[in-house]
Amino acid sequence: MGMWRGLRVAFIMGSLFMILLIIVYWDDVGGFNLYPVQDAKRPGPSHSFPTSTARPGAPTSRPIAGTGTFGPLSEQVKDAKERTEGETYESGVERREDGSEEGQKNWRSAEGQGQEERKRRIMGICSGNASVEFPGRTRAFDQIPNRELDHLIVDDTHQIIYCYVPKVACTNWKRVMVVLSQSLVSPSSGKPYTDPEAVPADLVHNSSLHLTFAKFWRHYGSLSRHLMALKLQHYTKFLFVRDPFVRLISAYRNKFGRANEDFYQQFGSVMLRRYGNITGRLPETAAEAFAAGIRPTFQQFITYLLDPDTEQEAAFNEHWRQVYRLCHPCQIQYDFVGRLETLDADSEQLLRTLGVDHLLRFPSGPRNRTAASWERDWFAQIPPATRRDLYKLYEPDFQLFGYPKPDSALHR
Repeated sequence: MGMWRGLRVAFIMGSLFMILLIIVYWDDVGGFNLYPVQDAKRPGPSHSFPTSTARPGAPTSRPIAGTGTFGPLSEQVKDAKERTEGETYESGVERREDGSEEGQKNWRSAEGQGQEERKRRIMGICSGNASVEFPGRTRAFDQIPNRELDHLIVDDTHQIIYCYVPKVACTNWKRVMVVLSQSLVSPSSGKPYTDPEAVPADLVHNSSLHLTFAKFWRHYGSLSRHLMALKLQHYTKFLFVRDPFVRLISAYRNKFGRANEDFYQQFGSVMLRRYGNITGRLPETAAEAFAAGIRPTFQQFITYLLDPDTEQEAAFNEHWRQVYRLCHPCQIQYDFVGRLETLDADSEQLLRTLGVDHLLRFPSGPRNRTAASWERDWFAQIPPATRRDLYKLYEPDFQLFGYPKPDSALHR
């Protein structure tokens, strides 16, 4: 009897503690208001990367910051709040070609104006100040299912949230996030990687390396949405985008222009069966199909995207899923919106803004070479009506991120 009474007392005390925790943080969240005052910036951490105690061996992942007890997490959130209240980030003075600090300030100002224009455009489209309409524009953040939050990578140590978009330099940005979070150990040194270019590209797409919003429920239970809102309010959030049609060309070249077994089995074979007019048995493997000169064409790929039967979560793969469905720009107010077309300049600016430019550089390794100038040639064999239907499918991304309507590709 005494043990039962003790358990009841412990349960009541625990419940009171959780309620008190929610009350303490509720004002910080603002009733789950995800649109705090803009341009709140903070200095980056001055500490160097911690030394790993892991022993040499195969690359292994480490516990991700913020996944432990609520005590350290509370300190991180408090620190994030203090940093965003009234402080501005100033990097070390870099000299421009004119050699003057004034020229540097003017350049910084122009960079800031470009970002403000991109963010204002997104807010305007999301507010309904355009003719384009798309699913989910007006829903609240709490209405987004957890499974749709799996592209939001969180680094609690540096207070960063990155929404990755496949075919938009996401491999290299994931490398950066791995280095910042110290979540992967080098087999040669036995210590976490410190150079993004040294991180194996095939390992960074391992979902176990990254703490994403989709994992919050498993870590934090009923407090997960509350903690998401806190981080969205106080952390620096960024994404990179790309011309939607050029991204499609890149996705097709990467996944169907070569013998990719997984994509052949899940998507390519479906396209060939539906639209390939192939008589007889379809090759069982991608290697056999390519050896026989059988592969999905770009036109079959576009037809597949427009097929109503394709509009399923699994079928509309992340490599061609619209950015507004991956990153939810109408529910999350991003602090930085980069473009692949200006990747070098935007990456340099972002690392300074995050305060980590003294820790690492953005990888300069191989990048996707699909050029925007190829767009007309790739769409030359696509019927005009099909092109216009495809534009309607991706129009929200064109509008949200300021890419011009490709009239030459649509009406030629």
